[in-house]
Amino acid sequence: MTDKVRPGSVGAGQPLKGAQLTVTSKEFTEQIILGKVMGLVFRAAGADVVDRTAVQGSIGARSAVETGTADGMYEYTGTSWITYLGHTKPVVDPMEQWRAVRDEDRAKGVEWLAPSKLDNTYALVVSDRLQKKYGTKTLSDVAELTREKPESASICVENEFASRQDGLKGMAKKYGMRFPEGKVHKMAGGVVYTQTAHGKPCVFGAIAATDGRIPALKLRILEDDRKFFPNYNVAPEMNSKTMKEHPEIEKLLAPITEALDNKTAQKLNAKVDVDGQDPHDVARDWLVREGFIKTG
Repeated sequence: MTDKVRPGSVGAGQPLKGAQLTVTSKEFTEQIILGKVMGLVFRAAGADVVDRTAVQGSIGARSAVETGTADGMYEYTGTSWITYLGHTKPVVDPMEQWRAVRDEDRAKGVEWLAPSKLDNTYALVVSDRLQKKYGTKTLSDVAELTREKPESASICVENEFASRQDGLKGMAKKYGMRFPEGKVHKMAGGVVYTQTAHGKPCVFGAIAATDGRIPALKLRILEDDRKFFPNYNVAPEMNSKTMKEHPEIEKLLAPITEALDNKTAQKLNAKVDVDGQDPHDVARDWLVREGFIKTG
């Protein structure tokens, strides 16, 4: 990163001056923005920063942090608990989920800093028009519709969601959903949003809860009233050796992480996915607008 940024409300005295740090992320919009946010904060605090965001797949980015190829990234508690640590049953309480991940990941050379309110879990959405038509407000309502009016019960999903136990299979089992054969439509992630907004070929869509296209397309999130989906609260996931060398990182990132929530994420993601802005610019502009860093 070559940005000319300096401390605002964080990074006073440039405590990372002389440090060389690498940030990473997965390849989807929210992750790229959060990776840029972390890197820009480190840059304002005086570090030389290598930007290795947008790594394909979760495993690649995680491996980089574990091995020290990268110093840190923003990661989701549920992803570590289920994908990296191999658990099948999520922890219901968000803070207990974070503590469980933090404690177990320390043995792998990974240190988790305080989590945010941003919870990018899975969710089902429906268009405003069809929600009024069918009266569905919860996932239990969807399950009832699949049983009583199966001809109206159609869903658009990504291929990965269709096969994951914390996706369609597990959700259907938990709620007793009975989507008829031919009513489950698998497609690319971005298409799920537009097709659900149109109401064809599906009434419901499985999406990421912080995606900026939800408000832009006037989609309504249905309540997970039986708490099936895991907590996916985002938090800094740092290489343990990096934290021993630069413990000041915890104080630097704490106010940034605290400022993140689902509405903020939706707005930032929409600037990229709806308005076509560059993720780097979106990250920098948000940090400056919030007073965390300054430019020039």
